[in-house]
Amino acid sequence: MSVVIETTLGDLTVDLFTNERPIACLNFLKLCQLKYYNFNLFHTVQQGFIAQTGDPSGAGNGGSSVWGVVEGLQKRFFEAEYLPRIHHSSAGMLSLVSAGKNLVGSQFFFTLGESLTSLDGTHCVIGEVVEGHDVLRKLNDAIVDDGFRPYQDIRITHTVVLEDPFPNPRGLQAPSRSPSPSAERLKNGRIAADEDIDDTDGKTMEEMQEILADREAKARATILEIVGDLPDADMAPPENVLFVCKLNPVTTDDDLEIIFSRFGVVKGCEVIRDRKTGDSLQYAFVEFEDQKSCEAAYFKMDNVLIDDRRIHVDFSQSVSKVTWRGKGRGVVGDDGKLDFNNLRDNKDHKKPTQGRGKTDNHKDSKRTEDPRSRMTSAERRKAREQRHNEQKERDDRKRVRRRSGSRELKEGRRATSRNRSERTGMEYTDRRHVNEREQRDRRRSVSRSRNDRRRSRSRDMEQRKRSRSRDMPQRKRSRSRDQTQRRRSRDRTERKRSQSRDRTDSVRHRSPQDRRRNDSGYDRSREAVRNRDRSAKRRYVTSRDRDVPRNSSRRQSPERKRKLSASIEKKTKKQEKKKSKRAASSSSESSESSSESESESDSSSSDSSSSSSSDERSKRQKSKKSKRKVASSKSSHKSKKKRHRK
Repeated sequence: MSVVIETTLGDLTVDLFTNERPIACLNFLKLCQLKYYNFNLFHTVQQGFIAQTGDPSGAGNGGSSVWGVVEGLQKRFFEAEYLPRIHHSSAGMLSLVSAGKNLVGSQFFFTLGESLTSLDGTHCVIGEVVEGHDVLRKLNDAIVDDGFRPYQDIRITHTVVLEDPFPNPRGLQAPSRSPSPSAERLKNGRIAADEDIDDTDGKTMEEMQEILADREAKARATILEIVGDLPDADMAPPENVLFVCKLNPVTTDDDLEIIFSRFGVVKGCEVIRDRKTGDSLQYAFVEFEDQKSCEAAYFKMDNVLIDDRRIHVDFSQSVSKVTWRGKGRGVVGDDGKLDFNNLRDNKDHKKPTQGRGKTDNHKDSKRTEDPRSRMTSAERRKAREQRHNEQKERDDRKRVRRRSGSRELKEGRRATSRNRSERTGMEYTDRRHVNEREQRDRRRSVSRSRNDRRRSRSRDMEQRKRSRSRDMPQRKRSRSRDQTQRRRSRDRTERKRSQSRDRTDSVRHRSPQDRRRNDSGYDRSREAVRNRDRSAKRRYVTSRDRDVPRNSSRRQSPERKRKLSASIEKKTKKQEKKKSKRAASSSSESSESSSESESESDSSSSDSSSSSSSDERSKRQKSKKSKRKVASSKSSHKSKKKRHRK
């Protein structure tokens, strides 16, 4: 069966153990139906322990069962079931508060911690919270006074029964609606749940500044916790330790202990030194047994001259001596023991109460004091001297061990050096023989390589000489051929130049009658030249095939071909020149020029005939006569045409 309990902090849903605790659950369900718990105050809230309510008056000593409400105050309490046993093992367990001798009434509480074994067997567990654990956390963090009473009211506003399997007792009449709060139920309240709290009301400016400074300090502490410099934001340094700085490097622990012991018992005094060199870092920590003596030293010793130095004194802000084990797991101090209450300003927390404001019977065990705090200054000095002596003995032992080890090392080195010298002598002789052999082998290999190179060079020289002797006649032949070809080409060019000069001279000095004759015989001479060339080619081919060897024919055939082609070209050029000259000289037909041209033509013809071969002269003379007739007719015809055009 489930019940919803609505509070000013939120809603709680509770499942009841109706099978294990039927009478106690019937009492609780019927009181919820009667709206008996409406506007009830949580009058006791102990952090990590319980949150108690169920008294309509809010004082913590009232309340009645459902039978007391129906039948009268003689049935205010009833005997509840305790079997089977249900333990207070976790947070959120709902239990009816015992009034003694297994009697319970209307008051109940919620557990705010785990494994609360001290409550087992005295209070009756009837259910557990299944929804609304965040509301339990808010209850646990409520601000309370020394009697664990919250400063701001936390009340039950309404209760709703989701299912009721039990019948109503005689005379029970459930109200149709929730009743309005009465003055009796609201008289023990302090600050209403919906009332705004003004922290600055009735405070001076100095108090306001202190509050602001505390808030800023808490904000900085939370930032340091987030960064990782502090294990917990609420962690506070010890208040019986002073920080002393600006010391002279000569000042020692004993000096500071003697000076600060006038204010009270000094538990410890330590000058911080470098780990490697042991030199003083010029600051120290002084721990007193009482906080009052620490405060007196703070006010009196600041800016005091010690060893020609003005020191500065302040309260220590270091928590290096505290070993953090995690949130909720406590810390380990200098004495090496676990402590859960040394994190928050070293305040003594009161022990939780049982039931209706009664304190629990169990007590915390006393802390064992540090043996150093019981020692006097003389005993401390003796202990320090003893430590120094022990340290000296240890150092002496280490030195003896080092000396013995160094001797053994020296002897071992000497033995190894002797062995090395002997080995080096043997190795030297062996190395010398080996080096001599290697040098001999190198010399032999070098001489062999030199001989091989010389032989190869001589072979290469002979081969080159033979190749040169073979190539010399071929080169000479090629040179002689080139020279003959060059000479022939020169002769040809000179002949051609001479023939062209002679012909130009003969053409210039000819008469118009001779020109006509030449024009008429031009065609005939052209055909005759062609026939002559063809016959010459045939004769050349037949003679070459019969008489001349192949090698010589191959060499002479291109020369002959060139000669023939050159002669043909010359003839064609001459004929063209003749035609152009005839056309230019046709207008001038004077008698004086004719006689001179004939004489010059005869002389030029005689010169040209002398330069040409004998066969060609005879043929030309025969063809001239026939050509003159044809040329004369053609020249007359052409002259007529030109005149007609003009």
